Amino acid sequence: MAYPASIINYSRRRLLQGSLTGGTTGLLTGLGQAQNQGALEANVRRKKPRGIIFCVSDGMSQGVISMTEAFSNQVRGKGTHWWELLAGGKAVLGLMDTASSSSMVTDSAAASSAWGSGKRVPNGQINFDANGKRLESIGETLEKKNVRLGLVSTASITHATPAGFAASVIKRGQEDRIALQYLNRVDVILGGGSKFFDAKTRKDKRDLFGDFAKEKYDVIRSRDGLLKSKSKKILGTFSSGHIPYSIDRDQDEAMQKAVPTLSEMSAAALSRFLDDDAPFLMQVEGARIDHAAHKNDTGAILNEQMAFDDAVGKMLAMTEGRDDILFVLTSDHGNANPGLNGTGAGYRQTNEHFSRIARIKGSAEWFLQQWGRTKTKSAAEMSKLMEATYGFKPSPREMEAVMDRTAGKKVTQWSNQLSNPVGLLGQIVGNVTGVGWTGICHTSDPTQMTSIGPGAESFAGLVRNDSIRDRLLDLMLG
Repeated sequence: MAYPASIINYSRRRLLQGSLTGGTTGLLTGLGQAQNQGALEANVRRKKPRGIIFCVSDGMSQGVISMTEAFSNQVRGKGTHWWELLAGGKAVLGLMDTASSSSMVTDSAAASSAWGSGKRVPNGQINFDANGKRLESIGETLEKKNVRLGLVSTASITHATPAGFAASVIKRGQEDRIALQYLNRVDVILGGGSKFFDAKTRKDKRDLFGDFAKEKYDVIRSRDGLLKSKSKKILGTFSSGHIPYSIDRDQDEAMQKAVPTLSEMSAAALSRFLDDDAPFLMQVEGARIDHAAHKNDTGAILNEQMAFDDAVGKMLAMTEGRDDILFVLTSDHGNANPGLNGTGAGYRQTNEHFSRIARIKGSAEWFLQQWGRTKTKSAAEMSKLMEATYGFKPSPREMEAVMDRTAGKKVTQWSNQLSNPVGLLGQIVGNVTGVGWTGICHTSDPTQMTSIGPGAESFAGLVRNDSIRDRLLDLMLG
């Protein structure tokens, strides 16, 4: 279906007049009416796209964008591509209403199902509605039209967000079934989750790696294999479960050699679609942004967002000068709403506190794993591990609280969301860095949408997540 001009004009008018109010829309309204007017009009004049790259920073709340811009400038001496798109006047800006059919707060399964099926479904289900009716995914629809599909993720590739584009299961945890549904429906499959394809670890003992190989997929398990592969169809899984956090990968030379970055996976996927004139849809997910938010992990989330941004930048460079590729950058939902708080008199210590994030050398997940392996659970060992991981020595009270909580003891905490080891760690690190969290769960706030390329105007203004499927299909098939 084609969207009438009145809808596009309505979205444009709402966007440019700044009538979408509230803290989450500051990135939209602050960029200037003339700038957005020019971006919208330039995109309206373009032809429809041959390919769409749908980039998902999973679980990214609004504060992550601005903090990552500052952090990237601090540690790398350069800003982020997403910030440049927001400020450059060429992108179309919007917001997404992210609710599911069962809650104001969605999970990733329902969020991606809304995109994939055009229907809001209950949390926990992938392309099955509240009545148990199976819904057709966008991947199934495109398969019938000979449109190629690619999925790239730093999670298990059978996880909820990629699955929403290509599978239908009543429970999101049915990843064995999701993997089977990818066969011959998804041309490029790159991420973690080898255990859902390997006969040794699948519940039914079926050798899906062998099945994919029989269908002319290049089946690879290493970074070197990915970089050498030339096959049009590819199944690459680089870990049993999720891809390791970037902050942990960066400290492990062996891991760097074995596991590709999101940028490398995205470039490998896109190269398979740019070589011919066939239409395609790609979903690229920075999945561990969400996982870091669940753990109130400031160091991990900013490094994950930078890795996601690097992937976006690489793909933008690969398509520079083309007028047939549409990029849509967004998130499926917010998570824990991290933000930088002002610190010190007149907030003059804010910059200094924020700069301490660069000292963090490991994820909260890594920290807790190391503490679990520590035989002598002493205050001295805790202090040593916290300093090695986070770059500061905790106070005696902080050490005692972390030791008690990781041992299963209760500590004084009025927030149920934060009365757990990761919530406690997030608060302690926040005292040093200035970054605060509202909890450890998804949030209901609208998410950012930034689009550039032919058809970008379709994503202007405030859009519902269950309208994305029709907008994508209209651009590709309409």
